[in-house]
Amino acid sequence: MTEEFLWYLWKFRLFDNSDLKTTDGDSIQIIKPGQHNTDSGPDFFNARIKIQRTEWAGNVEMHTCASDWHKHKHTTDKAYDNIILHVVHDADLKLHRKNGELIPTLELKDRIPENIYGKYVQIRSGKDWIPCDKQISSIDKFILNNWLDRLLVERLERKSNAIIDSLKQNTNNWEETFYQILARNFGQKINSDPFELLAKQLPFSVLAKHKNSLMQIESLLFGVAGLLEKEFNDDYATNLQKEFRFLEKKFKLVPIDASLWKFMRLHPPNFPTLRISQFANLIFKSFHLFSKILEANNLKQLINLLETETSEYWQTHYRFDSFSPMKKKKLGEDAVKIIIINTIAPFLFIYGKEKGEEKFCDNALSILKKLEPEKNSIIAKWNSIGIPARNSYETQALLQMKNEYCSKKRCLECSVGNALLK
Repeated sequence: MTEEFLWYLWKFRLFDNSDLKTTDGDSIQIIKPGQHNTDSGPDFFNARIKIQRTEWAGNVEMHTCASDWHKHKHTTDKAYDNIILHVVHDADLKLHRKNGELIPTLELKDRIPENIYGKYVQIRSGKDWIPCDKQISSIDKFILNNWLDRLLVERLERKSNAIIDSLKQNTNNWEETFYQILARNFGQKINSDPFELLAKQLPFSVLAKHKNSLMQIESLLFGVAGLLEKEFNDDYATNLQKEFRFLEKKFKLVPIDASLWKFMRLHPPNFPTLRISQFANLIFKSFHLFSKILEANNLKQLINLLETETSEYWQTHYRFDSFSPMKKKKLGEDAVKIIIINTIAPFLFIYGKEKGEEKFCDNALSILKKLEPEKNSIIAKWNSIGIPARNSYETQALLQMKNEYCSKKRCLECSVGNALLK
């Protein structure tokens, strides 16, 4: 028996509610079980319980055994002074308040339906990819779809936390914050940290002063990236270096350590040199990008805004001073999709929340519904157990479900787990 399971039983009243009595023989009526508290303090706030003829409003605490009250040191914690009911699986000990009064206790040991607890144990002890691997495909689609809706919003809110933190650091400057988060996602997973550091070391306001010159934007980005610190043979690299030396002093810029950038085990089209050039070109052609994204009415307009390619030099290079066959190097469709999922949608969502304009939140959800589903090992596994995803809205929700619920066995907090147990 676990406290988590007792919380679940109490929240949904899935135990025998007939003729409830305290361990001292007083009648109990549950008017309102209260609000589950996931932070420190009593387990349920604002409950309403009638004991004998008196109706109480306050907090409920739950334990596997009544004696856990002492193990958890609640006796000396003032937060537990106003507990109106102690709910336990096994009332192995009578508890008293500091003034000597008996703490009303409800024992559930003989009131738990065996079939529910048996299913709970079976699910929790499963060794499959997810606890309900062999049962989830039987879940009613209405229940599953409603749960995916909630998961998608939960995932967007989680991603929004990083945006909110960055906004605070940037004195609520949306353009600067968008520039930094966008840079991080341009680096993909392997170079996300140095790309974000680059954007923080090179303020958007500095780039704004050179918005009409792609060469100067590139020199600033490559220079602060620490990639112009050696001698070069090619004229392009030498010119970038000369330009940066002037701008570096003018704006008192500090380059980051070039060793932070990862080239190993990357396909050449994903080299940070190409990504920096593509990023520079995106800034050059769409300077107030965030404002334009807010004005975009559909997915096609967003994709058009994010279309970018390297400057001419990088069509024949992957690294400085290293010639390669001629090839235009555009930002790939998958990279654009990742940016929309990880940057655009969360920004639209949190912008709508912060500004009180639901149209931006709705636009974020609509974009994800129209975007093709992601392709990765987790989504492939969902498909193999009978839960296919039709779009990125559903893949994002399924990723949230696997990472935050299934992998952590939070079955009792999951609508699918609840439906299977009931």
